[in-house]
This record gives sequence, C-alpha cells and structure tokens, in this order.
Amino acid sequence: MQPSPDNLSMTDQQAWNEQLKAIGEEYQALLQVAQDHLLPSEVAKAIRDDMTETLHSGMQTFFNDPQAMFETQTRLLQDQLASWQQVWLPQGAQADTPQDRRFKDDAWRNDPFYRAISEQYLRYSRLMETMVDSLHNLPEKQRRSLAFYARQYVSALSPSNFLMSNPEVMHQTLESKGRNLVEGLARLRKDLENSVIGINVTMTDRQAFEVGKNVAVTPGSVIYENELIQLIQYAPTTEQVFKTPLLVVPPWINKYYILDLRPGNSMVEWLVEQGHTVFLISWRNVGPNQRTLTWADYVQMGPISAMEAIEKACGEKSVNLLSYCVGGTLSASALAYLTSTRRGRKVRSATYMACLHDFRDPGELGVFVNDRVLAGIERQLQRDGYLDGRVLSFVFNLLKENDLYWSFYVNNYLKGQAPSSFDLLYWNTDGTNLPGGTLGWYIRNMYKDNRFVEPGGIELDGVKIDLRKISTPSYFISTKEDHISLWKSTYWGTQLPKGPVTFVLGGSGHIAGIVNPPHKKKYGHWINDALPPTPDQWWEGATAQEGSWWPHWQNWITQNGYVDTDKLVAARQPGEGELDIIEPAPGRYVRQSIPDVLKEQGVR
Repeated sequence: MQPSPDNLSMTDQQAWNEQLKAIGEEYQALLQVAQDHLLPSEVAKAIRDDMTETLHSGMQTFFNDPQAMFETQTRLLQDQLASWQQVWLPQGAQADTPQDRRFKDDAWRNDPFYRAISEQYLRYSRLMETMVDSLHNLPEKQRRSLAFYARQYVSALSPSNFLMSNPEVMHQTLESKGRNLVEGLARLRKDLENSVIGINVTMTDRQAFEVGKNVAVTPGSVIYENELIQLIQYAPTTEQVFKTPLLVVPPWINKYYILDLRPGNSMVEWLVEQGHTVFLISWRNVGPNQRTLTWADYVQMGPISAMEAIEKACGEKSVNLLSYCVGGTLSASALAYLTSTRRGRKVRSATYMACLHDFRDPGELGVFVNDRVLAGIERQLQRDGYLDGRVLSFVFNLLKENDLYWSFYVNNYLKGQAPSSFDLLYWNTDGTNLPGGTLGWYIRNMYKDNRFVEPGGIELDGVKIDLRKISTPSYFISTKEDHISLWKSTYWGTQLPKGPVTFVLGGSGHIAGIVNPPHKKKYGHWINDALPPTPDQWWEGATAQEGSWWPHWQNWITQNGYVDTDKLVAARQPGEGELDIIEPAPGRYVRQSIPDVLKEQGVR
C-alpha cells in the first residue's frame, strides 16, 4: 500500500509538516534568487515577442484556411476513433502508449488516470503538428518557426513536467514525505544563481570533473598566446612524425576540449598517435573588455597567428588544417584571405567537420535569425559588449528540448535527484562568452544574408574574399543526424572551392558522429567519390562503410601526399624551436569559466 496523506501516523504528520515548512522557506529563497539573478535581457524579450507573434499569426492563418481546418479535424476524428476502439479492447489486447521516454513508467500504461492524460496529451501533440503541416500556403521559413515554437509550447505542457500528473514524482513525494520537493527547490535555486535569461539546468555533477585533471589531459604545452588564443603543441608519442604539422581550429563558441574529452575518446590523442605534430587553438573566454573584437580579428589572431607561431616552433611554413563547426567557417575565411593575398600555399589541405559555408538552410537555428530577434541580440551586444555564453547554451538545448531540458528539469527539480557524472554534458555546460563585435556581424552576414558564398561578399581587413578561388584540397565530414549543421546544408559548401573536394557522411549527430574513435566500432559512415550538384544525388550514389570515419580521413591525408609520408622527421617536442613553453596544457584560457571572466572584468 502506497503512503498517502489520509493514513499518516503522528510521526509521519510531523515529518510532513517539517517538509512543508522547508518547502516554503526554499520557495521564498528561490523568489529572491530569481529577482537577483535573472537579469533584464533584450534577447529573451525579443525571442518571447517573436514566439508570441509567430503563434498568433499561425493561428490566424489556420482559421482562415478551410483546407487546413478540414485536414486537422479529420486527423482529430481518426485519433479519437482509435482511442475509443482501444477502450473496448480487453486489457491485455490494448496497445501500449507510444514509445516516448517521458512516459516509460508502468503507471502511464496500467493506471487508467495516467494512461488517459498521457494519451490525451499525445493526441494533442499530434493535432498541433497536423495543424502546422496543413498550412500549405505558409512560406517555408514561417512554417519552420511556427513548428518550432508550437513544439516548445507542447513540450512544456507535457503531464510528465508537473507534480500532480507525473506518477513517478507523486509516488516519490508521498514516499519521501516531500523531501524530493525540498531538494528540488534547492537545486532550482542553485541553478538560477548560474542563469541569466532562462533556467540553465544542471546536467551533470560538475564536481566530478576538472579541466586538465580528468578532461583535456592529452600531454602538451602552451607555446604561444595573444589576446584571443593560446596555442597548444602536443607531445609526440611516436619516434617519427609527418613533416607537415596539423593545426586544429575548434569552434570559438565552445571550449576546445570536446576534441580531447578523455583518454580513449580523444581525437587529439588519436591524431598524435597517427604521427601528426598537433597544434590546437584554445580560444579565450571573452568579456566586455573584448567587445571590439571582430571576425577579422578572429581570423588574424586565430588561424593566421597560429600558423606563424607554428613556423617558429618547428620551422614549417605549411600546415594541414582540421576545423570543427564555426571553427571551420573561420578557417575557410582565413584560407580565402590567404588566397587573395597570395599566401594560400601555407595550407596544404583543409578539413571541415560539421561546418557550414553556405547558410541557405541553417535548420532550426534559423528560427532565431529574423529582424525581430536579431535586433534584440544587437541591442544586448551594444549594451553589454558581449553575449553571455549561458544564453547560447539555453537556446541550443531548446533544439532538443525534451532530451536536453525537460528531462533534467523533472529529475532535478521534481524528483530532487542529483545528476550523474557525464563528461560530455560537463563540456556542454562549460560555456564561453561571445564578443559583441563578432557575434552580431557573424549572425547577420552569415546566417541572415548568406554573404559568405557571394564572391567578394565578405571583406576582411580591406580584402574581399571569395571561397571559389580556394584551390586547397578540402575534406568535408558531416553527420547524418546533425541538428545544428544539417548535413545537406554543409554539402552545399563542397560546391564552392575550385580545388579537389571529398565529402564523407558520418552516422549519429553533431558531436558523437564527429568524435567517434575507431576502437568503438560505432555509427559507420558513407562515401561517394563523385561530387554531384545536390546532396540528394550524392546520397543516391553513396555506399555504407562500417565504423569511424577517422581512418578514412587518415588515408585521405596520407595517400594524397598532404603529409609527405616519405619525409618523416624526428618527433618534435614542445619548446624545441624558437618558442618557449609558456605553461603546461591545457593552459589558462580553457580554465576560465563564465562567472570568473565576468567577475574579473567587473560584471555582476
């Protein structure tokens, strides 16, 4: 028999009273924290206004479209008939609730009350989806925005997100006499202290990880730094190495160590083991003091300065580039700049991992690229000089809201459970700020106006760049389930450079499909030696391969002579060249947290 408030002993009643008092105290403390820490945000206001206007406009369009109303009513009737048929079936013959991790507890299927509300909710979800799909005359961009905001609205209303309609939470509350709610409110209060516009839900035990101790631990040294980067040279593990060094350019909107997460799951470690002299850029976590940094500054102080430092470190004027996500967009900018200034030969090959060059279809991120939201972002950047990285983290989590937001919301705040330790989620919450002079320009010129693909559409330090002039051999690797850099969108970038291009499609998503060590034998990849005009045509001719794409890339870079396999040299140690060791890897920059940076630069 489950405990209930109706059959309590005196001891139980006292325990409940104590917990209710604690809940009240935690709630009052929570309100104070929310008042102190949720700062006025132009970005949040712009997104909220955009969502309200999009949903309102969508509903008006729906009610003015007889065909849309007919299709939706038909779907509703079909769902309702199916539900009535289930009612009259014997208990054992009834179909299970559709597979949905939010409703995995047995009570969602076996208890009539919870079964009814979950089925009604799922029926409502399908109805909303049908409503959006039925608006055939709606422009595609507007339809995508409507679908995204409608999904956020529906996901937030899930019965699993509320105490009284979640059987697991109700059982736990009665069993613990409300202790889970006390602990949940305490966790919510702590998370609010580390939030700026919405709740940045804790995803992992942050005390379980330390950069340089159990993540980002591949041995190496910082051998160069400027205002924006530290350059890490990794210690060799082979007696000989390829003559041409490898420069890794990670995204400047994240910490680099997603590529060096832990031993056995580190791309950096694997690259060193293959005989590459690996140099990697570690971006600074910026604040208002870096508000004037521009995209051109990121090009000059990032990849170009790193190449010059590499020449001093090991005497090599040429490098191979390996770049990831927006780091790839930046690397292509640098390569186009070097080409236009007749210094393109410094790069022997360029690899772009999950990277957009053509922004015609940025996926659901495009929802936030409109005049209303962009104006809000620009007002925030003008006011503060930077965008707090926790804003970007919150927005990215909404792209997979049930997996990356609401599931943690329920576990942390309703169940009062401490999150488990997971290094990938630790990295995901270890964000970086974005400088005002760079971010607004990047969103407007790349995402909104797609000027990167226009010859001369982008100008860097007075030099108009053109991706079509790049003759450097390129290797594009994208992933089939990527929700940030859609693979079909990344494919359009292969049609731009005039040099030889190879395109490979990996399995899984934006991170797991890229950071895919061969020894795990996971996900697989697809190859096609042809490079037809469209991604669909490429896919039609592609053949499936087992395991990681990493060995395919290694064969590409060695068999095409980009590392001169016949000219191996003695392994290079950091500090042997003209540049002295500044400090051991991973260095200071990657250890800078958002709160520490803001405190250091005088921001509350």
